Amino acid sequence: QLTMSLNSSVLLNEENSQGAKRNSECLESLELQTPSSLQDNPLQQLQLASQEVLEKAKKSGRSKCPRCSSSRMFYCYTCFVPVETVPTKEIPTVKLPLKIDIIKHPNETDGKSTAVHAKLLAPDDVTIYKYPCIPEYEEKRHEIALIFPGPNSVSVKDIAFHLQKYTKKRVCGNKDDCSREPFLKQAKMEPKEEENLNECISSNRSEGTRLKKIIFIDSTWNQTNKIITDERLQGLLQIELKTRKTCFWRHQKGKPDTYLSTIEAIYYFLVDYHQEILKENYKGQYDNLLFFFSFMYTLIKNAKCCAGKE
Repeated sequence: QLTMSLNSSVLLNEENSQGAKRNSECLESLELQTPSSLQDNPLQQLQLASQEVLEKAKKSGRSKCPRCSSSRMFYCYTCFVPVETVPTKEIPTVKLPLKIDIIKHPNETDGKSTAVHAKLLAPDDVTIYKYPCIPEYEEKRHEIALIFPGPNSVSVKDIAFHLQKYTKKRVCGNKDDCSREPFLKQAKMEPKEEENLNECISSNRSEGTRLKKIIFIDSTWNQTNKIITDERLQGLLQIELKTRKTCFWRHQKGKPDTYLSTIEAIYYFLVDYHQEILKENYKGQYDNLLFFFSFMYTLIKNAKCCAGKE
């Protein structure tokens, strides 16, 4: 469940003027409510930048993309830039501790994907690829991991331990059996030479256990198999996330609520990584990755309440 839509007509029902007026009045009423009246919003505790710019853009309606001139709401999901009514300087920028590659399924509708949020909010650290045009990861798989639940997936806290296996193979050579007699015992060396080699191996392993890039797949779960079985992704360390419930409004029928949207998966991984690997207290450093997501969540939830759907 890695998708999203920003079609404002769904929210305001432009085809029905009376419905639009009723929803508009209801939204205005909800905006006047105190935070305590929205305690059922699970995203309410996030430390977010001011969303006033999004409130203004919502009232203004759809606007042009500064690059392709397409009519969009909040941002252009094909150019990965905010629309004219959302100045870039008023959007928060998030610095990530590692690089992120997002592999998007070719049949995934651009306007329904939350992957663009990551690119908009962390532009220096996020790259989006449309499958099958993806990088070759073989040479650097000792520093790359893939977020995907599977029989061989490991938890975030065990990343460093499992990446050591890839580093060990690089030091010994792919064709060597590293489980056999230690390399240093196979040949006589001067003490100085042995010391230098030990330092080299230790340095390589230390460097190799540092995760530098994480890969996410952006597609519905039913479409994931085509990408996850690609030979270019085989052999990568797979990471599973702690069980968390999605807040995504496009829940896939028949799927559990633990299937996260792309931006939720990215956010929760980084929170776990910050605490488990960096060993630092989390103080909201990555909360702004949900800047657009949380705004849309509240907007859509309020609209549904007004329509009597909840």
